[in-house]
Parts: sequence; C-alpha cells; structure tokens
Amino acid sequence: MQYRFIALALFLFFPATPALPLTVPQALPESRLRLFHTHTGEHIDIVYRRGGAYVAGALDSLNHFLRDHRTGDVHQYDPRVFDLLADLETSVDRTGAELQIICGYRTPKSNEHLRNTSTGVAKNSLHMLAEAIDIRLPGVPLKKMREAALALHRGGVGYYAASNFIHVDVGRVRQW
Repeated sequence: MQYRFIALALFLFFPATPALPLTVPQALPESRLRLFHTHTGEHIDIVYRRGGAYVAGALDSLNHFLRDHRTGDVHQYDPRVFDLLADLETSVDRTGAELQIICGYRTPKSNEHLRNTSTGVAKNSLHMLAEAIDIRLPGVPLKKMREAALALHRGGVGYYAASNFIHVDVGRVRQW
C-alpha cells in the first residue's frame, strides 16, 4: 500500500511528458579550399570554416601557405578572401578544384621590388594587407574566371591575360 501511495505522489508531482524525439546532431556545412602555390610548389587542402565560424588553426595554416614567398614573412589574411575563392570556384562549377596561387601576401619591400621590375603592380597594393590574391584555375578559361569574379561584386578584379591570372581582392569594387 505504501508503494502505491509513493507512486501516486510521484505521478501527481511529476506528470508524464511525451517522449522527446531522438535527434542526431547534423554536421555543420564545411568550406574547403584546395590550393597550389606556383612559386613554392606547396599544396594545401583544408577546411577553413565550419558553419558560420572560421577554424582558427586552418586560418593560421592558410596565412603561412600564402606567405611572401620571397621573404618568408607571414601576415594574417582577411578571411573574406577565402570565402571569395570558395564562391568563385562554385560560380564556375568547379567546387573543390585546386586553385593555383600566383601571388598571395607581399611585404612592402617585395611589392616595391615588383614595381621596379615589372608592370601592373600598384604602389598601395592590397597584397600588402593580405586582402588580395592572384589566381588561375586550370581547365577554366581566364575570361570566364574574370566574368565570374566580377559577377560576385565583392571587391577588385584585375585581368592579366598575358600572364594568365586574375587578381581578386576584398577592397572596393573596381576592375582593370
């Protein structure tokens, strides 16, 4: 009898609740880049963002990968550049393809050296702020890459057909 009373008391104070559905956590969407640096010969294949959060260790690895290949100096890249690259791949239907990096970060000294030995190098290049990158994607015509980058409307786009690369950056929207 005593047990029935306890059971009744428990039922009155803790009514049964419907069973909650068992949910399996969904994996966060990942953003991945595959890159080949034409000057160092290095490759990187890395998830740099999960959901809306950048992966700190991955950003560090990308910063090192995109270092000034002349001096070895590393600068913290604006992660919007990585989003721009991933979106550019998607817009030319080549998600996950390996982009070729012609130039990433440049120290002011490297930038000045290039200004003195070549053409088309801006005095205040966004490469020095790690907000720009020069790329090409094998198998995709350079003109198509340029048009796709312009359509994203996310920053500057330079077209260097004779050197077979485009420049993209996250500065103000412009083209040359």
